[in-house]
Parts: sequence; structure tokens; C-alpha cells
Amino acid sequence: MDAIDRNILAVLQEDGRLTVTELAQRVGVSAAPCHRRLRELERAGVIRGYRAVVDGAAVGHGFEVLLAVTMDREESVAGFEAGLAEIAEVVQAERLFGEPDYFVRVVTADIAAFQKLRDERLARLPGVQRLTSTIVMKKVVDNRPLPT
Repeated sequence: MDAIDRNILAVLQEDGRLTVTELAQRVGVSAAPCHRRLRELERAGVIRGYRAVVDGAAVGHGFEVLLAVTMDREESVAGFEAGLAEIAEVVQAERLFGEPDYFVRVVTADIAAFQKLRDERLARLPGVQRLTSTIVMKKVVDNRPLPT
């Protein structure tokens, strides 16, 4: 990966809807080499996809919780992770070394919807020993591009 590839990544992280022609102009190369580089970055898995960033509050999911999950047994990890994947309100989950075992980002309409989800689904996932909820007050840095 060279400086041009890094520049392509930086520009796309700011605006993933650019045409190849617009991207090439911003990066300072012609369209054909830009397109080849873009396809190679996609093929190599450097670019994993393109998405719209949606305002949760605008679609009825303005209540956000960071959930620290501590597991009681290691052999429950696969079942726990499969269960998380089935819950639409779970928008991000990361397995960690140390305590807690997971950080999970959950979005719901309000606190009542979160309480129901927590009690009826999240707490009942395999291996869950403890759930610690922290309500997100405000996003300070959101969807920041990766350094290139």
C-alpha cells in the first residue's frame, strides 16, 4: 500500500459516494488507475463495504447503551456470540481480553425498551454472569475515519 492507496482510503472514508472519476480527481490520478487501485483494495479486503451513516434518533433508536458483559464460563462464548448476532438492537459487539469480556453497543427507542430487551433477551444469553449498563449521554467523536 502506497501513498495513493492511503489517499484513496482517506477520501472514501470522508465520502464513500464519490464516483471513480470524482475520486480520481481528488486523489490526483486518472480514472483508470484509480479504478484498478479501488478494485484491488476491495478485493484484498482493505475496503470491506460501503454504508450510509443513519441518525438513530431520526429512525426511533435514539436511546443508546454501552453494555459491559462478564461471562461465567468460556465454553458459552459461541452461543453468546450467536445470540448477540440475532438481536437487531445490538449494533456493535467486541470481545475483549480481561474484564469485562465484551463491550456491546445497543440502541433502542427509550429506557423502557432497553429494560425489556436487557431482561428478556440479553441477560438470558448463554454464559452471561453480569451485565453493566452505561447510558450514552452524547457522542463526542462519531464515525471518525481511520488514520491513513
